[in-house]
Amino acid sequence: MLLTFFDIREIVHYEFVSSGQTVNQVYYLEVLERLREKVRRKRPEHFTNNSWILQHDNAPAHTALSVREFLATKQTTVLEHPAYSLDLAPLPPRPLPTQ
Repeated sequence: MLLTFFDIREIVHYEFVSSGQTVNQVYYLEVLERLREKVRRKRPEHFTNNSWILQHDNAPAHTALSVREFLATKQTTVLEHPAYSLDLAPLPPRPLPTQ
């Protein structure tokens, strides 16, 4: 699996998840620490005035209390991800049955 974090200009941080590694809240917190370091180095203007925004989906690792507390203590703004909806993510078309 590949985790990717990007902005309008380029990929800011990426990392490959080892085979067999579960992306749980503990692992995701480690990823967020590395992401913060990359933002500090690649986007110092956004890091120093804390103007960068994180958006991730509603996966359990992303919404865990420890992750939310970490982001709050670091004063990281999180853009809420809408709940999954068929209006937002329609099902792919089904193939027609063959006769």
